[in-house]
Amino acid sequence: MKTLDKKKDKKMAVALQYDSDIKDAPFVVAKGKGIIADNIIEEGIKEGIKIIEDKNLVHSLINLEITQEIPEELYAAVAQIISFIYGLDNEREKYYE
Repeated sequence: MKTLDKKKDKKMAVALQYDSDIKDAPFVVAKGKGIIADNIIEEGIKEGIKIIEDKNLVHSLINLEITQEIPEELYAAVAQIISFIYGLDNEREKYYE
């Protein structure tokens, strides 16, 4: 039997968007804990959005407000994720050509 600290083990999700026509940096478009996090992830999957699990990053992003740009100290971490996703997309395109 495993006992969980519900506060400590609650799932969290933060959705980011980057559009240089709107803002200068990636910004928060959705965030939540528990069932809201589950819904964010489920909707992302339905829309074909890549889901990356990074507990440290989500803890850093969860307190940002909706539409708030990520702080400069997180640029490198988010850039690595974006680069990874673009790499996956490029590999998939090569495979299907």
